[in-house]
Amino acid sequence: MKPQFLIGGATSGSGKTIFALGLLRALKKRGIKVQPYKCGPGFMDTQLHSISSGTDSVNLDSWFAGRTHLQYVYNKYGEKSDVCVIEGNSALFDGYRRMQGSSAEMSQVVSVPVILVVNARSAAYSVAPMLYGYKLFRPQVKIAGVVFTHVSSSTHFSYLKDACNDAGLNSLGYIPFDESLKLPQRHTALTLSVRSEIEEVAEKAAYYVEQNIDIDRILKMCTRIFPCEYTLPYTSDVEGTGNYDVIHKSLKIAVARDSAFNLIYKENIDRLSAIGRITYFSPLYSNNLPEADIIYIPGGFPEMFARQLHRRKSLMKQLKNYADKGGRIIAEGGGMVLLSRSLTVREGGSAYEMSGVMPFGCTMVDSHLHTGYRIIEMSDKLLRGHEFRFLSIDTEKSQLPSDVRVIPVRNTRGEKADSYIYRYRNAIAGFTHWYWGETDVLRLWD
Repeated sequence: MKPQFLIGGATSGSGKTIFALGLLRALKKRGIKVQPYKCGPGFMDTQLHSISSGTDSVNLDSWFAGRTHLQYVYNKYGEKSDVCVIEGNSALFDGYRRMQGSSAEMSQVVSVPVILVVNARSAAYSVAPMLYGYKLFRPQVKIAGVVFTHVSSSTHFSYLKDACNDAGLNSLGYIPFDESLKLPQRHTALTLSVRSEIEEVAEKAAYYVEQNIDIDRILKMCTRIFPCEYTLPYTSDVEGTGNYDVIHKSLKIAVARDSAFNLIYKENIDRLSAIGRITYFSPLYSNNLPEADIIYIPGGFPEMFARQLHRRKSLMKQLKNYADKGGRIIAEGGGMVLLSRSLTVREGGSAYEMSGVMPFGCTMVDSHLHTGYRIIEMSDKLLRGHEFRFLSIDTEKSQLPSDVRVIPVRNTRGEKADSYIYRYRNAIAGFTHWYWGETDVLRLWD
């Protein structure tokens, strides 16, 4: 038995992330070990969770993986914690297809109640019918109570408590309106100055949580049996290492990780750890590639470090030689920039030379946001992931040389997305961040 719950927003912009960070930090101050999770594909919130709680946060996404796998991941990471806290994604019932992929669905997958967060900035007692609707719309989604944000005064909160009482829900407290409770923009690298900003917000949010929210009541009313039960059929394959032959343990895997490349799903790293020994290197600061059988370059914000990356001439040359010799590479999101010919950040700006593994450049010029879930079939394996980018490539598909294979990517409805996977020998790259928690990574090169 341990406290377990999902923090869900009544609407997008409800303030659930501020509440989550404040609660995580408040629990940490009490000496309580909390395991944070993020419902959905986002990277920024998991980084915020990790800073606030001191524990790596884990993504749970029902587009990425099946129900049993998600339950396995939830149980695996939560086993040694005192409390499990999931921050939801978007509004509570918003999924990629009705409720599919929603935070509400995830609360049912792992059998936890919901703490509903409501932005009360422009409402008082009028939130009552909305709360009543949330309570009755899907009764199997258990709402344990409500936390209000952007509350202007104790009088304002008294109206909101009345609304909760009349809607038949527990009022658990509030976070007052404070203009300084602002997080860094989501399209930003996690530099030391950004970390400092996040620390300040987490501390202030924790103060408000400790002053105005009944933490002990939340923990008591959300205590449930742990681990959650697996959905049948259950097979031993879900335990991750069962698919891999022991001889693969000797593989050397180099993972890029620094301020420019740090958007990584934790379960991906665990899957790589199951097949080999991981070494980290920094494209920003390293002059040499580590010796490796596989190189993984995750997403990030290379456009914010274009000049610094350009100066790593020796590393770029080694990366190109590694690929030319058939070395296995996975590059995703911003990681593909490192494999490209060049990076152009602004109109009229320099085209900073990169490694040139791929015969195209990447650019921010005239680009716009491309986002959404993605799926691809490659080497008889289905991979699922998510794309969130402003970058684009400067070369048409028809102009690429014949030694570069172009593989179409599809969205949740099976339609072609406006991006591709590119393969040159054993280098595989694309703008999508893939989740391979259920996939044998080595099969990608079959």
